[in-house]
Amino acid sequence: MAGQSDPQFSVFSAAEMEFLAEDEMIEIVPNMRIESLPHHKKTRMEPPLHLISGDYGPFQPQILTRVPLWLAVALRKRGKCTIRPPEWMSVENLTRILEAERDSPREFQELPFHYVEISKLLVDHARDDIPDIYMVRSLIEDIRDVRFHKVENGLETISARTHAVKLKNLSAMEVNIVRPFVARTLQAFYKHDSPELIQQPSTMASRRVPASDRGPRRDLRRR
Repeated sequence: MAGQSDPQFSVFSAAEMEFLAEDEMIEIVPNMRIESLPHHKKTRMEPPLHLISGDYGPFQPQILTRVPLWLAVALRKRGKCTIRPPEWMSVENLTRILEAERDSPREFQELPFHYVEISKLLVDHARDDIPDIYMVRSLIEDIRDVRFHKVENGLETISARTHAVKLKNLSAMEVNIVRPFVARTLQAFYKHDSPELIQQPSTMASRRVPASDRGPRRDLRRR
């Protein structure tokens, strides 16, 4: 599919899609200790990390906790934790999803909305934390290829009578590529069938009343 490699067919760039995916929550196993802090009213304890996006912590060695993906990657880069891959990234689950995708040519299996970006970030920054990393990466690439093939087949059914396109369980990257293509295609159909519905700049300009036809100008008198 052209949009896979050509960014001009996408609304957001790959880097922007990864940025959006970094807010997804993921589990980490810290190897550090950051305790809660006493609140100024001394009636409760404050989390050690009080951020705009939320409160995270406390962090205790070998105690599982959930944090945003961006924070997990930052801690992993500093050797402060290991990242626990989500369950859907296991070889068993990915194999089952791939088989289901192949067996259902008109349906998309349910996956996290940012599964492409999440898997890429984890492979790039936490590959030692992912069991069977090469098999996992290969299965995700196969799933992407199968799903894009089904997207292409679905888009081939668009005709002049199409008013909307429903593709359930698409991921963020797939939506990012499909949306502008579908919009341009439907607009082209409407323009071909009903050109009067889409006003062109030249048409708008021709409808403007020339200055010479507006009658004589009147000078404004001061009151």
